[in-house]
Amino acid sequence: MPSELEAVADPRLILLAWTAGLSLVAAYVAFARVVGPGFVWLTASTAGLIGLAGVFVPGAFWARGGLVLLVVGLIWAREGHIAAPALLLAAVAYLIQAASLGGWLPSVSAAVALGGVTGEMMLGHWYLVDPRLPRWTLRSLAVAGLAGLAADGVVLSVFGSFPEGGPTLVFWVLLVASMVLMAAVLGALRYPAYSGVMAATGLSYLAVLTTLGAVFMGRALVAGLGPFAT
Repeated sequence: MPSELEAVADPRLILLAWTAGLSLVAAYVAFARVVGPGFVWLTASTAGLIGLAGVFVPGAFWARGGLVLLVVGLIWAREGHIAAPALLLAAVAYLIQAASLGGWLPSVSAAVALGGVTGEMMLGHWYLVDPRLPRWTLRSLAVAGLAGLAADGVVLSVFGSFPEGGPTLVFWVLLVASMVLMAAVLGALRYPAYSGVMAATGLSYLAVLTTLGAVFMGRALVAGLGPFAT
């Protein structure tokens, strides 16, 4: 954690970390080649839009480089051997930019949590169109999201100090609810029928909302910002 705790609650850090996570998901799926280029187009363009908040500011060298690499991944989405490395490098660039704002640990944990949960939700739609696709990529993204959520709770607990009171309780409820939802996603994916993927995708929608709440609120609490100022 940096000495200035306010930096971990900077919205740009969270958005850049989220962009890094989605870029990593796009690279992972491009490497795996389990679906067509449409998923890369959707995920990379969504990542680029989310990361715009960290691009047009002074000193955003790494974020701008990441945006260029995302564009490369979009253009050559049909060529996995080009798109996947470009998207992987984009994830690294965005993560470096996020870490420069508020440190590596809170940036990495947010990237894994948000990337895993959001990526699982987005990829689930491809499986709803073609339920014959192998489910191991969905499972791996759900596990990544679950691990990222647990890591984020540990990072904020060890390197920060939560105030006493209701807001902290709300944060833990959001974090635990997100983890329970992702565990339920894994359980749903064990069901071989089409309805298993439907349930997993619906649960991941809820997990995206609770994960965003946990990531933003946890950092605001630790930093003592806004209504959480002590």
